[in-house]
Amino acid sequence: MADMGKTVKKNILTSTGLKMLQDELYDLKINQRKAISEKIKEAREQGDLSENAEYDAAKDEQRDIEARIEEIEKILKNVTEVVDEEEANTKSVGIGCKVTIYDYEYDEELEFAIVGSTEANSLKGKISNESPLGSALHGAKKGDDVIVEMPNGMTSKYKVLKISKNN
Repeated sequence: MADMGKTVKKNILTSTGLKMLQDELYDLKINQRKAISEKIKEAREQGDLSENAEYDAAKDEQRDIEARIEEIEKILKNVTEVVDEEEANTKSVGIGCKVTIYDYEYDEELEFAIVGSTEANSLKGKISNESPLGSALHGAKKGDDVIVEMPNGMTSKYKVLKISKNN
C-alpha cells in the first residue's frame, strides 16, 4: 500500500553536487564510521560508562554520522535529474549556469550559481532554483529585467548582465 499523504521531495543536482555527496557518503561510511568505532572502543576500555564523557561524546558523534549517512542516501535515492554544468544552456538562466545580475536597489553586481535546492548555499554564492530569486531568474535572458517578489511581500528588481557555465 502506498504511503498516503507523504510526498517525497524529488531532487535536482548538478553533476558537481552529485559527486560531492557521493564523496561525502563514501568518507562517512569508510573513514568516519571506522574512526568513531575506535573512539567508542577506547572509551569503553576506560571502564564505567555511566560517567564517561568521552563515551557519551563518541556515541553522540556516531548518531550524527549515521543521521548524515541516512540524509545523503535519501537525497541520492530521490534524485530525479542530474544537470551537467558543462552542457548548461547559456542563452537563458537555468540550473547549472552562473548568472551575473545588477541589483537596482543597491547599485551592485551579484553573481550566483543556480543549483537544485539540495546544493543551495548562499554563503558560497549558490542559490536554489526554487528560491524567490532563482525561480524569478529561471528562463530570463541577458538584458532582461526581473522582478522578484520576496516572502515579506516586498519586490526587488534586477537586470541579467551575463549568463555563463558554472565551472
